Amino acid sequence: MSEIRDALVVGGGPAGLQAALTLGRIHRSVTLVDSGRYRNATVEHMHNVLTHDGRPPVEFRAQAREQLDDYDIELRETSVASIAGDVTTGFAATLGDGTTVRARRVVLATGLRDELPAKQGLDELWGTVAAQCPFCHGHEFRDGHLVVLGAGAPQVHGTALMRRIAGRISVLADGQPVEPEIRAQLEALGATVVEAEVERFERYGEGARVLLSDGATIDAIGVLVTPTFHQAAPFAEQLGLTLLPSGCVEIDDMGRTSMPGVFAGGDLAHRASLPMPMPSVIAAMAAGQMAGAGAAADLLADDMAALGAR
Repeated sequence: MSEIRDALVVGGGPAGLQAALTLGRIHRSVTLVDSGRYRNATVEHMHNVLTHDGRPPVEFRAQAREQLDDYDIELRETSVASIAGDVTTGFAATLGDGTTVRARRVVLATGLRDELPAKQGLDELWGTVAAQCPFCHGHEFRDGHLVVLGAGAPQVHGTALMRRIAGRISVLADGQPVEPEIRAQLEALGATVVEAEVERFERYGEGARVLLSDGATIDAIGVLVTPTFHQAAPFAEQLGLTLLPSGCVEIDDMGRTSMPGVFAGGDLAHRASLPMPMPSVIAAMAAGQMAGAGAAADLLADDMAALGAR
């Protein structure tokens, strides 16, 4: 029989790394499985992270991994194919390399996958010139001409946030009708609504060029995009976890999911009081810490019950 670890942490981004550190520091045995696939893989620099503002995410992850070396944290660089079991019998994860990890508790930190609008050239700009979060990327678009893709309520919110930062904002309706109330709000914010359909995006210098169906072009310092997100891994479905209307896993304040023994932290999960997760490194780390602490409290309760039964 293989060793039973105290916790299996799935995902090597900020949430998973922090969950592993939290458990490791109280001398729990942890296996951290990192597939090497990250939501921010195309991002060159992370921002709005105190003491790490402007740092490449790859450097952040490398330093975090080094700091895990002091603890009983085993790093497995592979994927997880499936997770089965329960809190009574324990959990077993089948890894992509064909091995199995057995653990008393599971922390899911597998994040989300962004689905971009189907516009030619947008993928190549994603994470650098094209971004979704004004808190993470807005300052880098300061004083320039920003284009916002789409003309709905989310774009009104993004335009309002960027109004103090960008020098000029054009909202791309992309050939779709714009509700009069939405148009009025955008124009009140000083944005120009562009009616023509977007044919494609191109990288242009340090920014982007938008080619429109009417033959016009717009040169911009950046593109604000509202992607659709999905669970990046199948474990919520495999384990039958309760999902919220956002599509994310429902958790309580301590990161507990609807399945005893399974915890979650980071972009894939949030509390019901929030409409969606905050796509933020710091928020992910905080959620990972709470999930790790929740798993630690759960393990301790089991251990104390076992001591009392002797």
